[in-house]
Amino acid sequence: MIDYQLFNTLEDHILPHSLVWNYHYHLFCKSGAMSFMRKGKILSMRPGDLLIWQKPRSLSDFSYSKDFEAELLMVSTPFLNALNPERHWAAMGYMFIKVNPVFHLDQEGMKTLVTDIRQFRHRMNDSMAVYGDDRAKEMMKVLLYDIWHIYSREIVKHGIDDSQTEHLLRFLMLAQEYTPEQREVSWYAAQLGITPKYLTEISNVFTGRPAGDWIDNFVAPGLRKLLSNDQLTLSDIIEQLHFSHHATFTRYVKRLLGTAPSALQQSNLMKSCKGVV
Repeated sequence: MIDYQLFNTLEDHILPHSLVWNYHYHLFCKSGAMSFMRKGKILSMRPGDLLIWQKPRSLSDFSYSKDFEAELLMVSTPFLNALNPERHWAAMGYMFIKVNPVFHLDQEGMKTLVTDIRQFRHRMNDSMAVYGDDRAKEMMKVLLYDIWHIYSREIVKHGIDDSQTEHLLRFLMLAQEYTPEQREVSWYAAQLGITPKYLTEISNVFTGRPAGDWIDNFVAPGLRKLLSNDQLTLSDIIEQLHFSHHATFTRYVKRLLGTAPSALQQSNLMKSCKGVV
């Protein structure tokens, strides 16, 4: 799977609905108009609007004006995940664009985006230069970070008033802070004053994933870090994470990371020894 692709709808004679859906879309409208259906609601884009949508299979019934032109950036999930900004902003951004997939850029935002796209396209077309691919990839990172900066300002400007969204955002922030020690949906629901069932429901509605999946997503990096620490024994980690039994911990790690904790520790130790040699 290609990490990223950039198209101009006019120059490349391509429209958003004709592309594969297993990418994250960033669509910047330069002229004309586009409309589409999302969950039974018609949304539209005008010049200066930015659409951000994760794997937009739920978008349908596209319609375009004859003069429609847009820059379309498609980014693969692995590449995007590797670049995700600080988790607090990543979580807020995820929620904001779920509620506001289309928003209008101010003059500063439009200028930044146009400049970044022009420079990125130049580097993509200059792939034969020394470190051409690396230069393009680094410019891709700049473009993504500027997009995140743009909608982080939108988050501050608009806020998130919906109570369900507020609950989910607070849950994601708590999960960031308290995992991997706290791994139960019931614990987070209690902190929010809602039931575990309700937390799971709103997580499914807004993100397409149950709350438990988000907890696992936050737990995994910290767990890998602990298991890569050669100063800690498995008993130390089990005690630190408040597991009652060794077998329970082993099953949990196998489910989350795909292999036994002892095997992960051994693999990390071997890598460490090779590095020393």
